[in-house]
Amino acid sequence: MTPASLGFSMPPEWAPQDAVWLSWPVDDPRHWGGDKQALIHNRFAELTAAISRFQTARINAPASSHEEIRRLCKLAKVVPEHLELFDHPHDDVWCRDHGPIFVKNTGSGEIALTDWEFNAWGGKFEPWNRDNSIPAQVAESLSIRRFENPMILEGGAIEINSVGQILTTEAVLLNPNRNPHLNREEIEQQLCDYLGAKEVLWLERGIEGDDTDGHIDDLARFTDDDTIVAGVESDTNSPNHKVLSDNLRRLSEFKTPTARPFNLVEMPMPEACEIPGWRLPILPASYVNFLIINGAVLVPTFRQARNDDRACGILRELFPKREVVGVDALDFVEEGGTLHCLSQQQPV
Repeated sequence: MTPASLGFSMPPEWAPQDAVWLSWPVDDPRHWGGDKQALIHNRFAELTAAISRFQTARINAPASSHEEIRRLCKLAKVVPEHLELFDHPHDDVWCRDHGPIFVKNTGSGEIALTDWEFNAWGGKFEPWNRDNSIPAQVAESLSIRRFENPMILEGGAIEINSVGQILTTEAVLLNPNRNPHLNREEIEQQLCDYLGAKEVLWLERGIEGDDTDGHIDDLARFTDDDTIVAGVESDTNSPNHKVLSDNLRRLSEFKTPTARPFNLVEMPMPEACEIPGWRLPILPASYVNFLIINGAVLVPTFRQARNDDRACGILRELFPKREVVGVDALDFVEEGGTLHCLSQQQPV
């Protein structure tokens, strides 16, 4: 029996949440050049504090680090009753991709999780075996049902609304470094069977510098069932200009279940974030990588006052009943992602 056949489906991110999961940074010299560990730990505490103002933050981390995490979170003014630590060792910070994808039973309200295979975005960053074990650890700690699927899937590769439409990219899900034995139709069937998808809408590829090969959560996001906010780049000299223009054209052709075009809201990209000599010449900075939580939208900012303010303003119009909170993400994006990439929501 598949999750969908049992009445389970993946809720949209704007549905009520019980918690947001994070995977605390591990001390590994491969991450952030090996010289920013203290800074990144403080940044994580700040992100945890922002989440804790609105709901519970649940953190994957080995037990040996819990005391230090609590100390840093206290300094960052994390709401104590909204912090839960779990002895879940892992390899890297990108919980959106290695964490569970939660599903909810539309009849009983039961929460379960889907556990897909994870191979570090096509085998790019070893090791990943502990990351791949996180969904099983979460299921055991929460005592909830777990549906295993041998297909490789990262949470940042998909975006869903409440009527079962999924946005994704060909550059990721059809990439031979993920599931070379599966074709488009077979992949779509897995998304239908395990996440309750009704339709899969495919964009082509992602932005420059994205280690994931092109995750959707840097490109286009649902803000309600009829609205998609899409990254755009006006600078014709930018390598992202054509990519995002092509995506916007394709998005304009997609239809809602009532056969209407989506309301497309353009989100200008920040100015290029660059670190000379770093492994990513252009960092994959995108305001589309926001995180929706109970009562708020956390927006990555990049120390570009005018652009940051514009992005927050656009999202305030789209989420008039939620507080829009900018969170400095420039240090995060150095390693390849920001707020949405770092987190995974657990529905009520």
